[in-house]
Amino acid sequence: MDTDRANRPGPAIWAITPNGVRLGLDLGIHFKDACLFVPEKEDLESDQSSDPLPKVIRFSKLKAELTDQFSRFSEHIFIFSTGISVRLIAPLLKAKTIDPAVVVVDEKGINAISLISGHLGGANELAVEVGKATGASPVITTATDLNRRPSIDMLAKYAGLGIENPEAIKHINMKFLKGEKICVYDPMKKILPEIPGTFIKDGPVNERDYDLVCTWKEIKVSRETLILRPRVLSVGVGCNRNTPAEDILDFLKLTFKRERLSLEAVSTFATTDVKADEDGILALGKTLDRPIKFYERDRLNSVETIENPSEMAEKKIKKKSVCEAAAILGAQRGNLIVPKQKTKDVTLAVAIPE
Repeated sequence: MDTDRANRPGPAIWAITPNGVRLGLDLGIHFKDACLFVPEKEDLESDQSSDPLPKVIRFSKLKAELTDQFSRFSEHIFIFSTGISVRLIAPLLKAKTIDPAVVVVDEKGINAISLISGHLGGANELAVEVGKATGASPVITTATDLNRRPSIDMLAKYAGLGIENPEAIKHINMKFLKGEKICVYDPMKKILPEIPGTFIKDGPVNERDYDLVCTWKEIKVSRETLILRPRVLSVGVGCNRNTPAEDILDFLKLTFKRERLSLEAVSTFATTDVKADEDGILALGKTLDRPIKFYERDRLNSVETIENPSEMAEKKIKKKSVCEAAAILGAQRGNLIVPKQKTKDVTLAVAIPE
């Protein structure tokens, strides 16, 4: 699962020269919740400013501090050369879906260069915002932006879709750049409304001919097909007390593989409020970076579309159902698509909104 960049603080502003520190203070005042990193012995000449100053962290070694802080922030603004920036972050980069945005600004505030994660991380937008704050010229080099063409990664971001295979983004964006049409499979109409109609190819095609698929189901496609996942699946979970998280996760993966569902399409986990302190379920949500909804007895018992009432649950906690009812409630009382599955310690069910 992708780490959610939106949950990380930012921006972190880094400066190493006196002029850079002065510019960093100005940017720190402009950006709410900014954190300014400066060398230990650098003076902060703007301490008398009437504006609230950013939080300041002093470092002794730039490389060590940045290595420690890089993945903790959603955005970084470097006020030093592009060469230094590249050498510092090269060993820290993981994937475009999780890397923080990086913008490089010269110490005179002439240019603001979108360096890393221009689209998904928001570096292009950050460069523009830095320009507004300092008068710097935003430098954006992504081809789709320069040619005023859509970029599928940005369209997916705006639509709230997960990207399962980001390495295939380039195939779609290249077609957009060439003015070519793409074949799209999107039964829930999650991405189609975002793509200009001039880029959509009409007519029935074989599954393997799709350039882009947007679905919660696992289907066979070519290696170059971009796979987008609408996060729509509600997974109801029940378990015996102190069931290890690994057992729950293993059964979840097994169930999803058997039912040909994508874990990327999970929107939430749901269970009874009795399990609010169940370590295994809490760890499941944390591992897959998804929220967990806890429902009280009356809410669970109000669901009338369960398929497999649980005698054990009704006997122990006076609930007709846990996993099925919780899954349906988590899907806004939607439809059960996977009825209760169980092992000796775990029960699972999956529902989707109508």
